[in-house]
Order: sequence, then C-alpha cells, then structure tokens
Amino acid sequence: MSLAPTLSGAVSAPSLGSSHKAVQSCTLVIFGASGDLTSRKLIPALHQLFLEGQMPARFRVFGFARREKSDAGWRAELREALARFSRTQPVDDARWASFAENLYYHCGDLADGAAYQSLAARINAPDDAALQHNLVFYMATSPSHFGAVADRLHAVGLLQRKEDGDALWQRVVVEKPFGHDEASAHALNNQLTQHIRERQVFRIDHYLGKETVQNIMMFRFSNSIFERLWNRESVEHVQITVSEEIGVGGRGGYYEEAGALRDMVQNHLLQVLSLIAMEPPVSLHAESIRSEKVKLLQSITPLTAESVRRQAVRGQYFAGSHGGEPRKGYRQEEKVSSDSHVETFVALKLFIDNWRWSGVPFYLRTGKNLPVRASEVRVQFRPTPNVLFAAQATPESALQSNALTLRLQPDEGISLHFNGKVPGNSPKLRPVRMHFDYDSEFGAYTPEAYERLLLEAMAGDATLFIRRDEVEAAWRIVDSIRAGWGGAALSNREFYAAGTWGPVAADDLLAPLGHEWHNPQPLP
Repeated sequence: MSLAPTLSGAVSAPSLGSSHKAVQSCTLVIFGASGDLTSRKLIPALHQLFLEGQMPARFRVFGFARREKSDAGWRAELREALARFSRTQPVDDARWASFAENLYYHCGDLADGAAYQSLAARINAPDDAALQHNLVFYMATSPSHFGAVADRLHAVGLLQRKEDGDALWQRVVVEKPFGHDEASAHALNNQLTQHIRERQVFRIDHYLGKETVQNIMMFRFSNSIFERLWNRESVEHVQITVSEEIGVGGRGGYYEEAGALRDMVQNHLLQVLSLIAMEPPVSLHAESIRSEKVKLLQSITPLTAESVRRQAVRGQYFAGSHGGEPRKGYRQEEKVSSDSHVETFVALKLFIDNWRWSGVPFYLRTGKNLPVRASEVRVQFRPTPNVLFAAQATPESALQSNALTLRLQPDEGISLHFNGKVPGNSPKLRPVRMHFDYDSEFGAYTPEAYERLLLEAMAGDATLFIRRDEVEAAWRIVDSIRAGWGGAALSNREFYAAGTWGPVAADDLLAPLGHEWHNPQPLP
C-alpha cells in the first residue's frame, strides 16, 4: 500500500509564547502501539486535532508493536476504540477514513535491530524530506526501553543530534515514570542525550496539558489583584489535593514498586506546586517558564530524616465502603503482598526558602480510595483581627479566613471564599462564595490534555514538558522522603478505611500550626 499521506487542512498551533505556531509536515512513530494508551488517548487526540484542522498539512502515524497486524487490521481496531473514547461522537465515517489513510502498522520487537531497519525503509519511502526527517518518536512503552529504543533509532539513522536553526528535526517524547529515583533519572537523561540534544527530549506529564493547570499561571500573572496578595504577607498556607475515588485495581503490581509518592507526588503534585509558587518568568518562552519552575523546586527546604518524621505522612487503605458499596483493602488487591507496607496515600508539609514564601507551609496530599475524585489548590489567606465581630460570633457564624480555590478537575473553575452579612436585623456573618465555572463561562468542552501535548510536541514548543534538571530536582525531594521513611512498617495511625479522607496521621500533620484539611466538595 502506498505511504503517500493525505491533506488535513490548516496548520497552526496555539502556545503560551504566541497566538499561532506553524506545525510542519512530519511522521509520528508510536512505540508500544498495541497498548492501552494508544487506543484510549493518543489516537483519539490525533483524530480530534485532525477534525479541528490542527494537524500538519502532510503527516503519517506509524504504530510499532510486536503483535502481527496489517495496516487495515490496526485501523479497524482504532476505529472501534474511537467509538468509545473520542470526545466527538458519533464518529464521522468519512472524516475517519480520511484520517485513517495516514495510519500504518509496523510489526517488530523493540530489541530487534532489523525491525528498526525496515521501519527506516518505510519512513524514507516517499520522496518528501519533511516526512523523512521531521520525526516524532513517542515512547508509550515501559521506561526500561526508553534508552535502548533511542540507541537503535540512532543506529539506523533515524535519530540524530540537531543543531539550533536546523530546518529538519527529530524529537523523542517519553511518558512517566522517568526513572525511579534521581540516580536512574540522571542515567536515563545521559543515555538519551548521547544521540540528541536536551531540547529534542519532551518528557510528558499529562497534568501539564490540562487547560486548568495551564490557567494557573495565566490567572496569577494577568490579575494584579491576586498577584499582589500572592506572598507570605497575605497567605497563611496553601493546600494541594489530588484525590482519587478508585483503588489501585489492576495496577497492584506497579504500585507495589512505585507507591503513591513516586506515582503522584514526584510529578503531578510537584508540578502544580511549582506553577502555584514560582516567580514571574521574564517572558512566556518555554525556557523562561521552565527555569522558574526549576528554581522553585530547588528552593524547597531539604528534608532530613528528622524532618521527614514531622513533615511526611504515609497511608494505606483497608477494606471499607463507598456510596454504600463495599471496597476491598489494598492488601486484598491483585498482585499485592498480604503484608505490604506500600503507601496508597501521601501527605506532606513543605516549606520554600525564598523571600516570597518564607515560613508559609505548603500542604500536599494524594491518595487512592478517597471519597471523591478531585484535584484542587486552596490558597488560605491570613485571618483578619476578630475584634470587631467577636461579640456577635457564634460557632455557626464565626469569622472565617478568606480563601481562593482553583479546581483543576472535575467541574473546572475558581472560587473565592469570603464573609458576608446574613440578611436581617442582626449583624450575623456567613461564609459565602463567588464562583467562576469554565463550562458555563466559555460554553466549550475543555480539550483533552493529550491533544495539547501532542500538538506542542509536533510544534517543538517545550513549555508544557519537563526539563532534565526539573525532573532530577523533583526526584531529589522524593528520594529524601523515601530515605527518611527507611522502609519502616506502617503504624495504626497511618491506615485508613476505603472511602474516607485518609489516615489520622494526616490530620496530625496540620495540627501543630492549628490548620485543618479542606476537603474538595462538588462545585455548584
């Protein structure tokens, strides 16, 4: 079958640095193409970009995997998956057929050099320099294969070090986890950059592709009324919560090796923290933004074995119930040891050693089998003196501190909490809320994270991807916590029933400063 690609229309991509960005014709190769990520996320994202006219004028997508399949067979599988996972329903058969003409399957083992040679032959088949040399290699594989795949691509001439200003390019996109500690991340960084430059490596954290996560920076730096309050003079503390309603399910084997600290804190939570707390970048260019994020991570007060005992809490769920339905405990999950002490919940109290945030605690928590699925940031402002309202205050009308809540998912929006007078003759106060809702305000579906990230990778904009010094800085924080825990067994105060908000030890973490967790609630 001919490899000639079809045309898809306009080529422009929005970015933080400019309103439009050209996306050149290119070839995308997905390694691990028979996996769940390809059918659930990657192909639906590319198909959506195609429908919106944001794919390059000419493009090809090769799926590289070990199972024997034909181009037609792979396309049929993806069409079936699209009926389940596409955000545009129903799927238009004519538009799908036009998109599917650009999809090809390449059978091969990741360790077989001959498979890369035959891949190179197929990529070089059309007489089109852009399709031959503008290449995006997406590693949807186990992290243990990242370096070896890059080595073999280089050996057949598909992956080369590119100089600044080169018209033709190659890029490597890698999924998390990127290493399992700082040493392994450093080694993997070195292996990848043997053949390519750092600017050719795009480390994905899909959280950064979420519209509401991107909006953190825009909200901060485009609204003077909030940025002037964004410091130790006005902010008492900050809470970042990423709660998951489900248990580990079929990921028990992975969780036994990773745990919540590696799975969630090293990437998602520290990424959100860096955006919330970083200093203003000098521009909206990728390196300016990424440099400020790195500076923020490097400013977090180092954790010693002693401070870990005071500032880091683990937890693990046992059998409970949620919505009246029974939930099994972590130790009863598939591929989990019956005496496992792996954490399914983490809560941290971190401090940032810089002028803006000195003395302000940042509380981070994440866990499995919690009451709701939600990701949000709560900025708690310092309380006002209570002398004017002390006489009228009752437990029901106590003066509460102002707070700003940024809901990242679901029900994306921003809420400002303040005190208002209850109608009537008495001067009673009650907490009230002003709320901004993305859906009602903009009336449009928020794009999937992978749509934005794939588009930016093809455009070469690294703003939403993680730089090597950033990933290594995050691992240093996580490694210090793991070292402080030292493999000790969980205590009774660190277990929690499935369907609750975590262990008692997490409340103990906030108690010394008189703080308490604010649990995410459904927004109006």
